[in-house]
Amino acid sequence: MSQYYFLIQNKIFLTIIIACNILGTLYGYYWYAGQLQKAKWYFIPFIPDSPTASLFLVIALIAILLKKHLSLFETLAFITLFKYGIWAVVMNILVFIKLDTITIIGMMLLISHGIMAIQAIMFFPLFKINVKVMTISAVWVLHNDVIDYVYMQYPVYSMLSDYIHHIGYFSFWLTVSSFLLLFYFYKQNNLIKIDQ
Repeated sequence: MSQYYFLIQNKIFLTIIIACNILGTLYGYYWYAGQLQKAKWYFIPFIPDSPTASLFLVIALIAILLKKHLSLFETLAFITLFKYGIWAVVMNILVFIKLDTITIIGMMLLISHGIMAIQAIMFFPLFKINVKVMTISAVWVLHNDVIDYVYMQYPVYSMLSDYIHHIGYFSFWLTVSSFLLLFYFYKQNNLIKIDQ
């Protein structure tokens, strides 16, 4: 366990993680470019779920490297990385089943989003989280669910559109599960600081 704490506190390691997430974030926004061009401006912040999640992590980790805590970004990073990471893994598995084949792009998306969920748990010990920011984060994420599945601004997986109501229901409970996991970790009161 001490080696694990040493790793996630290591500035070189954190810098590499930040760089990788910046690249992933930029690619993610590029991936959503077509959908964003067609969307009304007030939906745009809530459409690119996964790249925004990795952006939250980038902001949180940069602040930690600067010996600061941006609790709201840390909380949003945990919730959205875990939620959208798991969501995309499940959706890509469903696409494989629907197409009856495994695609290279699908595997890339599955692996990269699986890493997102892992990062949420991996970096939680660095985060300083409280009930206030958890409440604000809950409003953001639940509002995002409404935008996705009431106003139909969800990430487009055309071959799964027939199941969108089931996907929306799954997404809601994934939000709930993500917050329950966060609250569990919060109760463990784990917090370490860079170079403590």
